[in-house]
Amino acid sequence: MTTPIQQHEIENFFNRYEARFNEVLSGGEPDVDETVNSFASHFIEASPSGVTAGKNDRKFRKSISQGWQFYKNIGIISMDILSTQITILDNLHAITKVHWNSSFMRKNKTKGDIAFDVYYLIQKAGDDIRIFAYITGDEQQALKEEGLIP
Repeated sequence: MTTPIQQHEIENFFNRYEARFNEVLSGGEPDVDETVNSFASHFIEASPSGVTAGKNDRKFRKSISQGWQFYKNIGIISMDILSTQITILDNLHAITKVHWNSSFMRKNKTKGDIAFDVYYLIQKAGDDIRIFAYITGDEQQALKEEGLIP
């Protein structure tokens, strides 16, 4: 039987998520498996560009590595959690608002930061927590405004 989802489990989940991202950005070995296992078999992304349903499959696995490489290539040097707000919905579900800070170095060697929020809907299954949906702001616009992408 699954024990009810606890705030400390969610905090630990996102701390590991943050650590994996920063490990890759600093040139370490990516842990694609743990990142893939952070998502449900199917999940939903909502952003200003629309709503997308995704499947946790080989294509998704490949997109994780490509995403990390994209962030490194445009100059992202760290992704840090500034705060979390956790709302437990029931024994198995929660919404977590993560306030991230993305530090970067432009090609001209000037540094900057982009702070943003992502809302994650998570589910506990057995001892595991998985993301089954997330809601983001307009990341592409923020990257353009900072001169990181055309």
